[in-house]
Amino acid sequence: MKDYYAALGLPRGAEPEDIKRAFRRLARETHPDTNPDPTAEARFREIAEAYEVLSDPARRAAYDRGDQFDVSSLFSNLGGIDDLLRTFFGGGFGPTGGTRVRGTDILIAVSVSLEEAAVGVDREVSFRAAATCETCDGSGAAAGHHPVTCEACGGQGAVRVARRTVFGDVSAISTCAACNGAGTVIEEPCQMCTGTGLIDDVRSVTVQIPPGIGDGVRLRLAGRGGGAERGAPAGDLYVEVSIEADPRWRREGDDLVHGVSIGLSEAVFGTTIPIPVIEEGDIPIDIPAATSHGAVLRLRGRGMPRLRRRGRGDLLVEIEIAIPQSLSTEAEEALRAYAVAQAESPTGSKRRWRRGTS
Repeated sequence: MKDYYAALGLPRGAEPEDIKRAFRRLARETHPDTNPDPTAEARFREIAEAYEVLSDPARRAAYDRGDQFDVSSLFSNLGGIDDLLRTFFGGGFGPTGGTRVRGTDILIAVSVSLEEAAVGVDREVSFRAAATCETCDGSGAAAGHHPVTCEACGGQGAVRVARRTVFGDVSAISTCAACNGAGTVIEEPCQMCTGTGLIDDVRSVTVQIPPGIGDGVRLRLAGRGGGAERGAPAGDLYVEVSIEADPRWRREGDDLVHGVSIGLSEAVFGTTIPIPVIEEGDIPIDIPAATSHGAVLRLRGRGMPRLRRRGRGDLLVEIEIAIPQSLSTEAEEALRAYAVAQAESPTGSKRRWRRGTS
């Protein structure tokens, strides 16, 4: 006896809702109209058969008892499986009821500065894509003519065909070849678009780039991509944002990092220096006394806005203590006096220093 529970990937005590969810998921994966694998049809038939048995309380009880029954009666109606799919997926599975191919998705790149990424910016972009033909308003028909109902499918855009398999006759829904799924045919096509309802055109769209956007983030503009033939849904426009490098800051997530170089005496005694803050300009900050090389000062809330959330990151100030490459005579004598006072023993020769001015 076939293991219908295993076919659906379920334990024997599965609830009815679990059986429905499993069938819905597996039907999408294995339906022959969407899965080119030669074994998909057999797998789909097995899944449908398992659902027909386990979803019916009487059949399931008989199956659980080990009773034998005629499974050939499950799909005696030629359209039985398709009727089952319509119950789950609304109007059947695959190209039924005039389903047509949507327009193409389009990807374009936009570059913004770090400051623009911080405040958000509107950017107008242009791209080439299929667009609705203005001559026929997208109908595909010449002036004075209109699309007519397809006789092959009766305007449904799909036809039902019977396929004989090792599991018996199976009814399948296929896109109507006469109208390519549109449900209508063009007897007198528009000369501008040759009946497709589309022309190749350059389009412009204003993209709203939100504050705090990160490098490489893609924005999706639904329905703003390539047009589709004769009224089918348009594709989507994807805008990939790149952020230009800024010499003042290095971005780390929502935080910004700014490096500063201070002198030895400034590190010892402390100092006040200007720091660039995004959206604010330069502000003074205090470097405390006894600051070590590599120390990091954190200015909370002075970084990038958090994308589509409240709050901001921080500004991190990295401290570098600069070692002088030249000294005046007075500076060298003062530094050696400091070394004596600190009981340090520098060994460098005076001749190794490039003399500065006094």
